[in-house]
Amino acid sequence: MNKILFASSECVPFVKTGGLADVCGALPKEFCKDYFDVRVVLPYYTFIPEKYKKDFRYLTSFQMNMGPLVGTKYVGVFEYELDGVTFYFIDNHDYFDCFYPYSEDRWDLEKFIFFDKAVLSMLPLIGYQPNLIHCHDWQTGFIPVYLKTDFQGDQFFWGMKSVMTIHNLKFQGMWDTKTVSGISGLPIDLFTPDKLEYKKCGNMLKGGLVYADYITTVSSNYCDEIQTPYYGEGLDGLLRARHYDMQGIVNGIDNGVYNPATDSKIYKNYDVTTFRKNKKINKTKLQQELGLDVDPKKYMIGLISRLTDQKGLDLINYCIEGIVDDFTQLVVIGTGESKYENMFRHYAWKYPEKISANISYDDAMAHRLYAAADAFLMPSRFEPCGLTQLISFRYGTVPIVRETGGLKDTVEAYNEYMKTGDGFSFANYNGDELLNTVNYSKFVFFDKKAQWNKMIERGMNKNYSWSVQKEKYENIYNYLIG
Repeated sequence: MNKILFASSECVPFVKTGGLADVCGALPKEFCKDYFDVRVVLPYYTFIPEKYKKDFRYLTSFQMNMGPLVGTKYVGVFEYELDGVTFYFIDNHDYFDCFYPYSEDRWDLEKFIFFDKAVLSMLPLIGYQPNLIHCHDWQTGFIPVYLKTDFQGDQFFWGMKSVMTIHNLKFQGMWDTKTVSGISGLPIDLFTPDKLEYKKCGNMLKGGLVYADYITTVSSNYCDEIQTPYYGEGLDGLLRARHYDMQGIVNGIDNGVYNPATDSKIYKNYDVTTFRKNKKINKTKLQQELGLDVDPKKYMIGLISRLTDQKGLDLINYCIEGIVDDFTQLVVIGTGESKYENMFRHYAWKYPEKISANISYDDAMAHRLYAAADAFLMPSRFEPCGLTQLISFRYGTVPIVRETGGLKDTVEAYNEYMKTGDGFSFANYNGDELLNTVNYSKFVFFDKKAQWNKMIERGMNKNYSWSVQKEKYENIYNYLIG
């Protein structure tokens, strides 16, 4: 049996800030337990819900040496089982007593370097010897580094492989080399341009990309994009050098959680045979809830997002008054940069019957919006994978996206002549092109309703569940382990 350990800074249902948590919570459950023993390790944050923490089981504790800037630190290890998956939690109140998993860069760097070394240090003590450690994003980038350096002297770790998955290349975990060496205990001669150094900084993600046995990204197109200077965030040369050991695998979604036929969070359940009638019920109920004009014939566009530059919100700002005409409504759910929070608040104040700005993250309301909206807007500047468009398909909501990253991989643009496609897309990062694409989607919605409904059917019949995507990871694991 192959033993796989997922290492991540977040994982549902314990802690979530983004799609990384969904992947690490959903994917381990999918592997066949006759062939794969997949477990997960993450920090023991104090804000993990009490309903889980009360059943955590203490396994062991020990003192661990870090670099000279940190010294010796306590490490506690706890265990919990959920849905047939074993979870380990690394405990240290100095680092993980918090209300949110991330803070400022210097402190984050130290606590996740500590986490990376603790993950490897605990393994002999708990008697779990994985064949492979699957590391997720920069927070786990030093695990492959430690594995190939400090821990190679211990026979326990010989032959142990690592995979590094890039969920978002923009975030890399960087600080000056002297500090990173002093925290980690890694020798300064590792901080060179061909190893851990980038722009005179120690770079945790780069370390993982250099030392991992294999690299994955969360979509095929994003895998190609990040090997170019425009999307490569300074690491495109390294990624081009490793392109034979790298592939993109589109993320999956949990079809049990996102299923309009059984979803208890929406007003009226439906499936591919009943959406024509029941999506309208969800729409009018949400219009009532949010104080919008109640009219099932209105074109409702949804947006659920972190409110950041990455998500193309400057394009929306440019053309929002062209988007929300007398026949169109816009519903926004999300938090992020204050300029975008205030932008949507302003337009919701200006057009209260057309725009609803919900500056928070409300999971139940998000489900209601997926079920109510006619279209979903994702004009991202870059998008490694994107889960919103995959969930939209599931709920019969047509995505309107920019052709980048995983959005290009998953959304097929509508072709009215060939009568194909399941969404709308535009290529250039341009507000006029966004507005033209939205207006074209309105034309199809209002004037070609039969074709619109066929698009919905094609989207709802797609399958982006983890049960499909997991096979690609299994192939990588089998290839590396041999």
